[in-house]
Amino acid sequence: MAAGTTRPSRPRKEPQPLVIPRSAAEEQRLKLERLMRNPDKTVPIPEKLNEWSPRPPPEFVRDVMGSSAGAGSGEFHVYRHLRRREYQRQDFMDAMAEKQKLDEEYQKKLEKNKMVAEEQTAKRRKKRQKLKEKKLLAKKSKLEQKSENAADSNPSPKQQTSEEEDEEVSEEEEEEKDDAEEPSFVTKR
Repeated sequence: MAAGTTRPSRPRKEPQPLVIPRSAAEEQRLKLERLMRNPDKTVPIPEKLNEWSPRPPPEFVRDVMGSSAGAGSGEFHVYRHLRRREYQRQDFMDAMAEKQKLDEEYQKKLEKNKMVAEEQTAKRRKKRQKLKEKKLLAKKSKLEQKSENAADSNPSPKQQTSEEEDEEVSEEEEEEKDDAEEPSFVTKR
């Protein structure tokens, strides 16, 4: 650089005020604001932590401890450590077996609930079908009776069809009235 030239000054960042969050919601808001300052930056998403599992037992044990006399005073601490590790491993296996048992029971319970619900649905479906068939049979029998009555009185075919149409319309109106919801409250005038 030449002696007479000066560097351009860097723009200074304004210091961020120290904000202490008072609640979990405020802390979350601050984190979101910090992330949104630079939306191009990738967000670190933590991976699911693996469940702790004990170290597997060694395949080959070199220093087998025997019950012979003459073991040094330090051997007890080694034995104690190995015993603690083995107890931890057994506790872990028991906990995993219990967890697996509970999972199986839960799955069986879900299957049982699903079967009960399916049975109820089938029962109700069957009941609806029976009601539908009864209604159809009633309509057919009414139409047959009317056609027999009409044949006895021998009206013109145009009158007969108009009477059937009127009856069908009135039946539809009755069904609509049945389906309409009545108010669940009473108003006074």
